[in-house]
Amino acid sequence: MKIMTGNANRPLAEAISAYLNMPLTKASVRRFSDMECFVEIHENIRGEDIFVIQSTSYPANDNLMELLVCLDALKRASARRTTAVIPYYGYARQDRKSGPRTPISAKLVANLITSAGADRVLTLDLHAGQIQGFFDIPTDNLYSAPVLTHDIRQRYDGQPLTIVSPDVGGVVRARAIAKQLDADLAIIDKRRERAGISEVMNIIGDVSGQRCILVDDIVDSAGTLCNAAIALKDAGAKTVSAYVTHGVLSGGAVARVSSSPMEELVITDSIQATEAMRVSQNIRQLTIAPLIGEAMQRISDERSVSSLFEAAPKAAIG
Repeated sequence: MKIMTGNANRPLAEAISAYLNMPLTKASVRRFSDMECFVEIHENIRGEDIFVIQSTSYPANDNLMELLVCLDALKRASARRTTAVIPYYGYARQDRKSGPRTPISAKLVANLITSAGADRVLTLDLHAGQIQGFFDIPTDNLYSAPVLTHDIRQRYDGQPLTIVSPDVGGVVRARAIAKQLDADLAIIDKRRERAGISEVMNIIGDVSGQRCILVDDIVDSAGTLCNAAIALKDAGAKTVSAYVTHGVLSGGAVARVSSSPMEELVITDSIQATEAMRVSQNIRQLTIAPLIGEAMQRISDERSVSSLFEAAPKAAIG
C-alpha cells in the first residue's frame, strides 16, 4: 500500500499519512510555464496498491486535471490497483438535468476518472447518493456524521439541542444526526428564486428557546445558512451554530458568516482552508484524516468499510 497526493489539499494528505504511519510517495506534481500539468513519480510502484488523495475543490478544473494526470501516470507505472481518494467531489451539484439543454457534469467527471485509470473511488458525503451509480467501478461514500456528532457531544455536553435542516433536501441527513444525539428536529422551508439566492419562507418545528444546530453537506456562498440563522433567531432560538462537511466558502462567504447570527460554523478539512477561513473568529475545522485513513486501510486489507459506521464509530475518528 502506498499513498500519493496532488496539490489540492496536501495538509490533509500529510495528516492521513501520519495516521497510517506511512510516508507519502515521492512524486512531483507541477505546472509548465503554460500551466499544463505534469506528474513524475520518483519511486517504483509496480504491483503496488496506490491511493491518490486529491479533492476537486477550487480551482476545480486545475485540481481535477491534476487528479486525472496522476491516475494516468500511476496506470502507466504498472500500479496493481489505483484508488482515487476524493474527499470533496467537485461538480457533484450538477447531478441531474436542471433544465433544458444542461449537462449532467457529475456523470462526465465520473467517466473521466474511470477512463484515466482509477480502479476504485473513495469519497466523503456526496451531494447526491445517486452519483455512486455514475461510476462503473467500486465507489465507497463515507459519512462525516460520526466526526460531527462526536464534536457536538463534546461541545454541548448533554444540553438539549434542536438539529435543523436548512432545506427539505437535507432532512434525511439532519434526522439521522438528530437520532444519534437524541435531539429534536426542525426544517427550514425555503424558496430559491435563482442559483445562489435563497429566501427563507417558514420554519417547521418549534425552535423557541432552543440551541439550534444547522446541518448540511456543502456551504458555498453561505447565503442559505445565514438566512436560516436569521430566521431561527427571529423565531426565538437561543443560539444558532452550523456543522457542514465541505466548506467551499467562495466569494464573500467568510465575511457573510462572520457578520451572521451564527455563533460558530464548523467544517471539516475535506477542502484546504483559506487564510480568511483560518483567521475567522467563528469558523472552525475538524479533521477527517483518521476517518479516511481507516477506510483506506480497510480497503487495502480487503475488509468491510461499512462496518466502520455500524459499530464503534468513535474508533474511526480517533
